[in-house]
Amino acid sequence: MLPVLNLRTADADPAEFRRRLLDATHTVGFFYLTGHGVPQTAIDRILRVAREFFALPQSAKDEISMLNSPQFRGYTRLGGELTNGAVDWREQVDLGPDLPVIEGAEGYWNLQGPNQWPSAQPEFREALYRWDDRLAEVGRRLLAHWATALGAPDDVFDAAFRDRPATLIKVVRYPGSDETPQGVGAHKDSGVLTLLLVEPGSAGLQVEAADGSWIDAPPLDGAFIVNIGELLEFATDGYLRATRHRVLAPAPGTDRLSIPYFFNPSLDAQIPTLTLPDHLAADARGIEDDPANPIYGTYGENAWKSRTRAHPDVAAKHHGIVPAGDASAY
Repeated sequence: MLPVLNLRTADADPAEFRRRLLDATHTVGFFYLTGHGVPQTAIDRILRVAREFFALPQSAKDEISMLNSPQFRGYTRLGGELTNGAVDWREQVDLGPDLPVIEGAEGYWNLQGPNQWPSAQPEFREALYRWDDRLAEVGRRLLAHWATALGAPDDVFDAAFRDRPATLIKVVRYPGSDETPQGVGAHKDSGVLTLLLVEPGSAGLQVEAADGSWIDAPPLDGAFIVNIGELLEFATDGYLRATRHRVLAPAPGTDRLSIPYFFNPSLDAQIPTLTLPDHLAADARGIEDDPANPIYGTYGENAWKSRTRAHPDVAAKHHGIVPAGDASAY
């Protein structure tokens, strides 16, 4: 089982919380987070709103198709996203900060722009905005603890998030399948950290262990599943290592509902590289050298790499890009 950390205990014994935080993310890269302060009423509401969206007629969901969005926002039908070149068996909505489109944008600046919202479900917009506010606060608290634990000032990451942070929410449903085992293929997350809410009873997430085996990570009542992304690996020279993970497709007749929240800095933010204390630096493994998946220090470069690979139809339609090599999930 993944480690379980209680954020509430950080107030009473911050040193012990930070010790356990470093241990979990140096060795496994994933942990369950309880005591996060997000009320159960808010969790129940966001899961209800998600269920109601996926119950809409297909035409109502297709109204906000990602194919309409140069910013890779909106709804993706079953089979519309790729990981490692293979089809992921899930439907989903991608949402980010509502900001003006940048005229003449190049590269990752094309990711800034508006969301698409379903006209058949007015509550969806307000519920997701509120969710963003709540989880951003959890993300900021965790980053301050990581910074201190790594021997840096607690605000060392703040500047990267100060101006137009490029957070992302996915609202995801994995229908049961007897045709493919891949709900989403093995990948790393390209940002700083992920806070994942999984509906109770929705199994399927697996985390890769150091020996290449897979650890099941079922939901824990009232907890978020937290993992670090490529930018924290970059910031710590691999002392914290982003961990590959995947989701197995549910059994026929069942489904899986999850809402990952990606706490990301500004698109042009260069994540700071930390000077680690000697006892931590000795265990830094370096940034993973994978030619098929280079890790950049600027968030937008990581995000652009991942989005254009995961959604080649959107990349081709709006940006004239045909990604080369393997595709990877966001």
